[in-house]
Amino acid sequence: MMQGKVIAFDTSNYTTSCAVFDGENGENSGRLLDVKPGELGLRQSDALFAHVKRLPEITEKLDFSGDIIAVGASTKPRETEDSYMPCFLAGASQGAVLAKALDVPFFEFSHQQGHIAAAAWSAGRMDILDTPHLAWHLSGGTTELLYVEPWDTAVKCRIIGGTTDVSAGQLIDRTGQLLGLQFPSGKAIDALAAKCENKQQYNMKLNGLTFSLSGVEHKMKQMFERGEAHEDIAYFALASVISGVERVTKAAKSEYGNMPVLYSGGVASNSLLRELTPNGIFAKPQFSTDNAMGTAILTYRAVMKNG
Repeated sequence: MMQGKVIAFDTSNYTTSCAVFDGENGENSGRLLDVKPGELGLRQSDALFAHVKRLPEITEKLDFSGDIIAVGASTKPRETEDSYMPCFLAGASQGAVLAKALDVPFFEFSHQQGHIAAAAWSAGRMDILDTPHLAWHLSGGTTELLYVEPWDTAVKCRIIGGTTDVSAGQLIDRTGQLLGLQFPSGKAIDALAAKCENKQQYNMKLNGLTFSLSGVEHKMKQMFERGEAHEDIAYFALASVISGVERVTKAAKSEYGNMPVLYSGGVASNSLLRELTPNGIFAKPQFSTDNAMGTAILTYRAVMKNG
């Protein structure tokens, strides 16, 4: 059997990352892109430029010694033909050129497939990639409940539920902006919520397996205007999101069967979500946020089969 390690890149909409994986052990190096105080993100052109500048820095932290048998990259947000985001070109072009220089195969995956693989590996549940399951992708741009099936050496995801307006991550970052916190605000909101003494949440109406977070945002702003404690506002935002996610999960299990539920994406690193979801399968926090490890894992699986 072929032996060696693979290299993979993921240049998402706020994190530059690269990973190496040898079939058992892996290491990820990543860094958030810089966003000016008070702003809620970057234009795609600025994000792409930032990734190109940042890639040499993050690769210096990884061990590329030994036999490199393949290179991979996330090249788009989802594994659908119409899925596209310019920032992924940074990692994809680096990966394709490196594979050509090393004369090894180059494999392309979606950012979402990478999230699921990283979560499964970090949770010690690689077996879940080879069986149908449910997965939440909770991030700054995505709050989707997915029906996931094995697809060759990767997975195929079908959206069956989630939010109909803003994502969980967007709501959390808007909460952070309201409270004067730096973007992205997930860790700071999590820390604030842990100090809450007046625990409240908003129970939004479900529409099948979907829900809206606009009502939560409206109530949160009212709390801020009344001068309520920042800790209480942070808890309200998080607890409301978690309530919607859990209610939809319960409804989905009734419809699709009592299958395992994997939680991936940056919001899945939230400690309150983990505390209130005892039966969920969670990655370690560092592999919940955007990272290249999942892409490296899928690249290794692909080269073992096709290389």
